[in-house]
Amino acid sequence: MHIVYPAVVSALLFSIGVYGVLARRNTILVLMSVELMLNAVNINLVAFDMWLADVLHSGQVLTLFIIVIAAAEVGLGLAIVLALFRNRQTVDLDRLRALAEPADPPTTAEGDNGAGGDNGARAGDHQPAELDTVTSPQLTARGNGASDQGDGVGRPSHPARRGGSA
Repeated sequence: MHIVYPAVVSALLFSIGVYGVLARRNTILVLMSVELMLNAVNINLVAFDMWLADVLHSGQVLTLFIIVIAAAEVGLGLAIVLALFRNRQTVDLDRLRALAEPADPPTTAEGDNGAGGDNGARAGDHQPAELDTVTSPQLTARGNGASDQGDGVGRPSHPARRGGSA
């Protein structure tokens, strides 16, 4: 058998894997695409090992190492995906790009002055209305890039409306 046939198959598999990594938004599909790329490398290693007639069969030994590393990568990758799904309720890569914690649901009642949960104060604390603005370091750190999306209740996230009631 000529070396071109496995090289072409390997190039096609690697190209499909690169497309899967760059175009997919699902984390599981990205992990599968990485595995496809590793298998393309394995095909190349075995094909060139046989073509060069290596006495030590170093291409096949490297293939075994890559298979072991790929199995460990799958186990670790799936554990990370499960942990992310438990915390964020999604495996969509576009939604996982932000490093900030997901916004907590509001803990105050509709008639409350908004002193609980959203600005870092406890429900029993009563703050004057003029101090009930965005001064919490938790909100300013959380607001990087996510402030345009609202407060989780359907209201737009405006700095003057974060601490008070609607």
